[in-house]
Amino acid sequence: MTYWRRTGAHTFEPTAYVGGSWDPATQHIASALGVMAHEVVRDRDARRSDGLLVSRLSYDILGTLPIAPMDVELRVLRPGRTIELVEATASCGGRTGVVMRAWLTAPHETGAVAGTDLPSMPAPDEMEPWPMSDLWSGEFIATLQLRRKEMGPGRAVAWLRTDHTLVADEEVSTLASFAALLDVSNGVAVRTDPRHYAFPNLDLTAHLFREPVPGWVGLDTTVSFGTNGVGLTCTVLHDEQGPLGTIAQTLTVRQQPS
Repeated sequence: MTYWRRTGAHTFEPTAYVGGSWDPATQHIASALGVMAHEVVRDRDARRSDGLLVSRLSYDILGTLPIAPMDVELRVLRPGRTIELVEATASCGGRTGVVMRAWLTAPHETGAVAGTDLPSMPAPDEMEPWPMSDLWSGEFIATLQLRRKEMGPGRAVAWLRTDHTLVADEEVSTLASFAALLDVSNGVAVRTDPRHYAFPNLDLTAHLFREPVPGWVGLDTTVSFGTNGVGLTCTVLHDEQGPLGTIAQTLTVRQQPS
């Protein structure tokens, strides 16, 4: 089972498994973000052999994407020997839905000073399975396996994974597979029932200080709402070796029609 199939050099056909939660006629944006990261990694590997690392993925979500063929176009905004800035755009039917910019940096040996004070999470087998589909609808959410510990409104830690491939019949990097699950962070630590208030995210920016390893994706998430319709989801990212970065997402919060 897969989320996407490539139909051309830059074009992809979605399967039903990308269906969204806020609107079943549109995509859950998570897997599309993963496809964009996949294209950045493929383009890097086709152009270079020096192992540039992706240290930031910053997505601006300009609108919803229908469950329809998607084009992903790339351009290098800032070429360089040790640092590059790459831009990717995802569009359906000629309408751009997401613009992403990725910083790529040359690796250096810094093992002697490596470390972080970001807090650790309980291991996946120390947390109970969570049926996320009881709270969130949509075909994409139904494909996920989750374990979660809730610590109050807008506060939770969760592990997730999926058996679905990101793009059929292609080797997908661990980074791209990891990126395809990041947008789930806004749904694992809700402050209020999404049937009463909507709080979709307008963006997602992930900063990574090391590359992820295969396996579970860990989310240590806090959701905050202001008094004026703006919210923020902050997440410390983990894999099974520990913390490896952070996510921030801007939310637009509004009451659902009765």
